[in-house]
Amino acid sequence: MPYTNFSLSRANSDREGASRMKNIPLYEVRKITDLRDMLTQSVMLYQDMTAFMIKKKRGMPYENVSFKQFGEDVESMGTALSNLLGLGSRVAILSESRYEWYVSYLSVTNGTGVIVPLDKELPPQEIAGLLNRSQADCLIYSVSKQGLIDSIQSEISSVKHFICMDAPTQADVLDFHTLLSEGRKLVTDGNRLFIDAPLDPEEMTVLLFTSGTTDRSKAVMLSQRNITANLEGMCAMTYIGPEDVFLSVLPLHHTYECTCGFLCQIYRGSTIAQCEGLRYIVPNMQESKATVILVVPLMLEMFHRAIMKKAKADTKASRKFTFGIALSGFLRKIGIDHRRKIFKAVHDNFGGRLRLIISGGASVDPQVMRDMQNMGIHCIQGYGLTECSPILALNRDVDYNNLSAGLAMPGVEIKIIGKDENGIGEILGKGPSIMIGYYENSEATRLSIDEEGFYHTGDLGYLDKDGFVIITGRKKNVIISKNGKNIFPEEIEAILSHSPYVNESIVSGEFDGKDDVVVTATIFPNMDAVEQCLGPDPEIESIQSLLYEEVHKVNEQLVSYKHVRKVVIRDTEFEKTTSKKIRRNYSTNG
Repeated sequence: MPYTNFSLSRANSDREGASRMKNIPLYEVRKITDLRDMLTQSVMLYQDMTAFMIKKKRGMPYENVSFKQFGEDVESMGTALSNLLGLGSRVAILSESRYEWYVSYLSVTNGTGVIVPLDKELPPQEIAGLLNRSQADCLIYSVSKQGLIDSIQSEISSVKHFICMDAPTQADVLDFHTLLSEGRKLVTDGNRLFIDAPLDPEEMTVLLFTSGTTDRSKAVMLSQRNITANLEGMCAMTYIGPEDVFLSVLPLHHTYECTCGFLCQIYRGSTIAQCEGLRYIVPNMQESKATVILVVPLMLEMFHRAIMKKAKADTKASRKFTFGIALSGFLRKIGIDHRRKIFKAVHDNFGGRLRLIISGGASVDPQVMRDMQNMGIHCIQGYGLTECSPILALNRDVDYNNLSAGLAMPGVEIKIIGKDENGIGEILGKGPSIMIGYYENSEATRLSIDEEGFYHTGDLGYLDKDGFVIITGRKKNVIISKNGKNIFPEEIEAILSHSPYVNESIVSGEFDGKDDVVVTATIFPNMDAVEQCLGPDPEIESIQSLLYEEVHKVNEQLVSYKHVRKVVIRDTEFEKTTSKKIRRNYSTNG
């Protein structure tokens, strides 16, 4: 059933007085059967429009690549790969985000076989292990990874062909661009091996390794149907159009960026602008005139912190900012929106066209969301997992709740099981975007997807009266007190994050030797703020006292059994996954 006739009856609310909006139809989306169909349609619809803004070298100006050119490159490389490897092959990609990555992905999924995106930040032995687990026939990589490949080549016997995206430095390595030219000639000569290759929307087309924060990564099998259903659902929920420019900042091997920051744009005719690196986000925003960006909470909080620091630099600036917020709020109540004019300096800093920030991966402080929205940059957050291709729930641009992870995607059913006295239980999701299963792990698949087809996320939360998903924490992170009460570390960490003296924190449970659990906060302080308060080079005792005061303020907001009773101070930031999530290398229950 097409999504065009589907409507939602939800409230647009951040629980603090936003106007009520009901019966808002979903955005119209076109039906696609698979990714090849998606690309073919987009090339026909958007032809000479810009699909990519790429940089050949750091610091150089952007060069435009049209949809037509991209479609031809995918067809040529796909033909070359199919001719070289044979249909049904498995091809791994190991590279930073670049144009060749995008071409490689669709060249494989659209006919050659199965794509295996790899995390370029993993150490060599892990890369070797994943290549062997996936039984990859071919590896496409950037020259920056040549040393790594050389160090593990003897250990990856399944890989028969190596293709370098740059000029190869090894005699037995194929040149990506040479293959591209050869494929173009094959197509001209009438080779239709790739073009006519059969595609089964239900079969595995993507093999993804999760970046678990504690466990050994699982290999997730996704089908064409999984991904296209997620594409259609996302675009029905939130407007993305041909006039949009996406700045791609997150790693493409993550399904969040791949589905929502790449495939979505190709599907909707938007432009993807290449980011040169995290330190270049703002300059690249200015240069590309980006309208939309996908981020993780850490990035959004970084943007917010920089804006607020500048706004409060002095008394005059602070008063002007406060007045601007109040004025824009008043004008919006009477139907006048002058936010972009009032906060012109903020918008100019981001290139002048940024309209939407979509955050995923973890919850965001609602105040951060409201502040950005009040300045005229709309922020929404979604919820998903690799196993869900990835989105399960998403706040709409016109129907949102800043306290939530969003509404169920079209065609997705979300329910809560094992509810406690507060109605909190495990979040389950069912729909066409749920994975096929875990690769070569039927037992893990059986434990994750029940007989009714519901995927057990391992996350805890509830559905509010309007159907918004409220996430309270991760099931395996829950601290259970002596009296059987559940304590959610994420709740306490969120409150701690409001302190200007706390940069990062992890809350855990430690046994006290008397069969009870001590709630412990491990804190990495914000030393700039600490030194502003205590002076340069403060004594550790003074830092401890300051942080204990902050923890006391947090405890005043919590019931007694949730109180933090122990504080540990770190002098280095927490280890993180490549998706910028803190690794929790401990058991919260001791």
